[in-house]
Amino acid sequence: MQITDIKIRKLFNEGPMKAVASVTFDGQLAVHDIKVINAREKLFIVMPSRKNPDDTYRDIVHPINSHFRATLEAAVIAAYEDALENAESFDDVVTAEV
Repeated sequence: MQITDIKIRKLFNEGPMKAVASVTFDGQLAVHDIKVINAREKLFIVMPSRKNPDDTYRDIVHPINSHFRATLEAAVIAAYEDALENAESFDDVVTAEV
């Protein structure tokens, strides 16, 4: 499976969530709402999830093995860093409300 497109939908300059991305695989399957999170001075991705009745969260879609997770994470973080560099101004970055 090849990653054929990554779109950074939103950028945030406050809080741990830094971006929301959509990834297309093989030009045929899109996964939306992959989040880029910054915690403990490290960027990582969080897959789309839904809240269960017991207030826990369960991923809706996720990589099956660690190799593909690492590949996906590296690609999304690289796209995030490119989008951040290419933002014409901080007006392109959404300020999260506190």
